[in-house]
Amino acid sequence: MIRKIKTLTLAGLASTAVLFSNAAQAVEIEYWQYFFQARVTAMEQIIKNFEADNPGITVKMTHFPYADYRTKVAAAIPAGEGPDVVQLFYGWLNDYKQAKLIQKLPAAEFPTSNIDKEFFPMVQAMKEGDNYWALPTAVRSLALFYNTRLFDAAGVGGPPATLDELVATAKKLTKLDGAGNITQVGITAGMNAQDHHWFREVLVRQMGGEPYLNDYKTVNYNSEAGQKALDFYVGLAKKHKVTAFGFMDEPQAAFKAGRAGMHIDGSFRIGSLNKTRGLKWGVAELPAGPDGTKSNYSSYWVNAITTKAQGEKYDASVKFMKYVTSDASMQIWLDTVGELPAKPSVGLTDENANNAVFGPFIRGLEYANTTKFANESAQRQALMDMVSRMDIEGQSAADAIAAAATEEQKILDDYYK
Repeated sequence: MIRKIKTLTLAGLASTAVLFSNAAQAVEIEYWQYFFQARVTAMEQIIKNFEADNPGITVKMTHFPYADYRTKVAAAIPAGEGPDVVQLFYGWLNDYKQAKLIQKLPAAEFPTSNIDKEFFPMVQAMKEGDNYWALPTAVRSLALFYNTRLFDAAGVGGPPATLDELVATAKKLTKLDGAGNITQVGITAGMNAQDHHWFREVLVRQMGGEPYLNDYKTVNYNSEAGQKALDFYVGLAKKHKVTAFGFMDEPQAAFKAGRAGMHIDGSFRIGSLNKTRGLKWGVAELPAGPDGTKSNYSSYWVNAITTKAQGEKYDASVKFMKYVTSDASMQIWLDTVGELPAKPSVGLTDENANNAVFGPFIRGLEYANTTKFANESAQRQALMDMVSRMDIEGQSAADAIAAAATEEQKILDDYYK
């Protein structure tokens, strides 16, 4: 009996030792992103899959309202708290680097040659020398949303393929009341939404120009091409009278309400439009320029390893980074969020590239450019002021764009000095 008790005791101690050993091997890392329900749902599935493949690692996800997100990240990491892996907008990269909130991805696990080859080219904005600082799971581009019910009512057979067709189509879709006020716009307009991207990276290029030089450190849209682009854009309201700046405050609100025939927006808008009751819509690639030039704008949110992640948490964070940037994770993100895979191997499959909704955005990635912002909100405001000077004060395109270029160049100079 004594021998049996000793045997059971030793067995119990051994089991306890194994339990403690397994507990010691378990690593928990924390992942932060801003709150958007589809993003949270997608990441929950990605984390579940990752933990199944890596039983020694658990990932705790934390999210905050967008308005509080940057402040929370900036306060937590220097205090040794918060995320080990963090999601950030690509335009914030320099701020995060300078504040020492993130660290370079290890070249051995993330070789630049492989990433350059496997990802869409716009992600190379995250590269410095032999290392990447961050990588996206998904990217975004612009496309033309159109209200199929309004198209049918106006007898319009399909979306416009060129800027000239855009104007002609918008005229058929515009409605006025008895006093001559617009009650339904042919196309939305507002630099406060995505139109500042449409102007910079699409219209300026389609008119034969280049918006910036010197790796986006020098404003270059104060040119004949820039003036043509601005005249076209403001002319939608002032000359052709197919839109009105400030109509229903936000362009996407007018489109959701069925009061706009067309609307230029990003692929991230798909989810909310799908939930808008009664709205019937389609998507097309952005209209080509006068000489047939196609152009698009792409942006993205990236994942990065923070300076908080050290030791075994760093090793686990590297593994997690590799998984969230894998083909499998990108497909989950596309299916759940509607944002586009960051790799052609996923995005340009026949099924995805020819999808009626995702396809126009994905095809647009092949000719998209990514603006490197120093301060996106301030740079957007410069273009908002530019349009207001023409719309409200009656300035010429030449004067309005010259003032905007001066204002934006000062933002860039102050940042890069």
